Amino acid sequence: MTQWIGAITRGHNGGAVLLKDGELVFAIEEERLSRKKYDGGPYAAMIKFLDYTDKLDYLVVAHTQPLEESSRVDFSGGDVYTGLARKLGLIDGKDSAYSMEGKHRQVIDLSHIHHKLHAACAFYRSGFESATAVIVDGAGTFIPMNINAGLYNEEFMTWECESIFTCNYPDAFKTLYKHQGGNGPYPGTHVQQIPSEREGEEGFHELVLDDTAGITKAYEAVTQYCGFQPIEAGKTMGLAPYGKPNKDIPPIYTDGNGGKWRTSDRSVIIPTYPNAALVNDGKYDYLHSSQDLLNSKVDLTTLENRRDMAYAVQAESQEEVLKLIFKAVEMTGNKNVVLSGGYALNCVANYWYLDKLNSEGIKLYVEPVSSDAGTALGAALLTYHSLTKDKTVRPYAETIYEGFEYHLSLNEITETAEKYNANIKDCDHKQAVETIREKNIVAVWQGKSENGPRALGNRSLLFDPTFEDGKDHVNRVKRREYFRPFAGSILLEHAHDWFDMKGMEQSPHMMYAMDCKEGVAEKIPSIIHVDGTCRIQTVTQQQNKHYYDIIKEFYNQTGVPIIFNTSFNLGGEPLVETLDDAVRTLYNSEIEYLYLPEFGKIIELKN
Repeated sequence: MTQWIGAITRGHNGGAVLLKDGELVFAIEEERLSRKKYDGGPYAAMIKFLDYTDKLDYLVVAHTQPLEESSRVDFSGGDVYTGLARKLGLIDGKDSAYSMEGKHRQVIDLSHIHHKLHAACAFYRSGFESATAVIVDGAGTFIPMNINAGLYNEEFMTWECESIFTCNYPDAFKTLYKHQGGNGPYPGTHVQQIPSEREGEEGFHELVLDDTAGITKAYEAVTQYCGFQPIEAGKTMGLAPYGKPNKDIPPIYTDGNGGKWRTSDRSVIIPTYPNAALVNDGKYDYLHSSQDLLNSKVDLTTLENRRDMAYAVQAESQEEVLKLIFKAVEMTGNKNVVLSGGYALNCVANYWYLDKLNSEGIKLYVEPVSSDAGTALGAALLTYHSLTKDKTVRPYAETIYEGFEYHLSLNEITETAEKYNANIKDCDHKQAVETIREKNIVAVWQGKSENGPRALGNRSLLFDPTFEDGKDHVNRVKRREYFRPFAGSILLEHAHDWFDMKGMEQSPHMMYAMDCKEGVAEKIPSIIHVDGTCRIQTVTQQQNKHYYDIIKEFYNQTGVPIIFNTSFNLGGEPLVETLDDAVRTLYNSEIEYLYLPEFGKIIELKN
């Protein structure tokens, strides 16, 4: 009998996942459907379950707070997610939400193990038989703790910052270490041994508790300091190479507990859990900017103190994560490491670790859906393996085209084009590449959308990387900040000749910003960042036939086996999902061409 498991994550980067007998049917973020960046409350995504099944055996819920604390359904009561599933007929509505321990329930609330769900997502997709999981996150599960620190002996709320787990099939995830932060008042760093029975485990795990910001929260503080939303840490990563080491910037992380632990310095970074943190710029003259300057609406990213602070938090935070990885290997003896949580999207840090890890024989898998969207997939997979006790090792997730199938007719495509007064013409790869070489941005829309924040050739904007001013041109068209870099998609067979892969065979998820080989930067200036790196995606014909053939055609015409690739969206918008989203983006921008390689058509919209 077929088993259907639907899983959702409720908060920012909300979304839904559907498994059929343990195999992924789809994974989608709510923002792709609602068109609101980082959207939570995955109601539209839940409705998509009905496209595949009219009943779920289990609805699994991921978040950082219990499901019972979510909004309630008017009159009939109950949480809104169970209520929606009941109204759609997906569940019978008789059961309330409980954890998996104890008796069978149709609705399973796993909000109490947020970091473990990040670990499950990464482990089950890594291809490892066993692994050590390192989770570096902003604010995970809300955990009340009884604190006995000096004059304080009462319950305070804390939040997960960093965690270490052992991971084994079918469903054995044991907590070994956890750093929990909060707003106090419990000054200093407290180290405790906590019984693990509350997670169904034997023994104890090491708890570090303090009133400081974690690694990721400190990064979010600097992100706000640079003028961005806390969740937009990728912008800080892009700005960091414009900065430099600066002795006027105090250390962001400092020794705690007599040098045994490293933590953020509370005099520099003030935590405001559960939301981000603040740079204490009022205490340090160099970090402070006058109110007159701020009132002038100056672009903060042009200021030296912002650029140098971005540089500092990038350099220092990646050092702290590397120490945590080494700590994990030391604690477990397992050199298979999976990395997840929001910080794992830092492709600069991911590449920086490699030399250090390779020298110790440590194998690293970085989860491409490390945001909270990945916890829905982690929840679904953990539930499946917990229920079935299936010990089959899942293969490495080589591709993550995990959205919906769109079986469009030519009439439907034509109608969508006409809706926006666009023309539709025959086109093949050769003609599409010729259009790109004429200094046009050509969007590509095909197949299932990519899971996660990276465009990997199915919802991408393509450009010629050989143009000197390409970065400025595409940033202007996409309405992005001037300093933000672009990625490249390269034929795998050429990748090792163009980039220092640091021992990796491939990089299909675009999770590493790599150093160029000598003589490469001048060939593809549009996608080389100011620090000489490029975030690359390696592509094979087996992974994405049409995309591979497009890049191969570009290589045939130019001798360059790499194409400029950026996400198919405008600044502040999610990636496009549907064909209507795609053509509407052309209509609202200067982008004129949309290539549909599966249909041999190109949609042209003259602006």
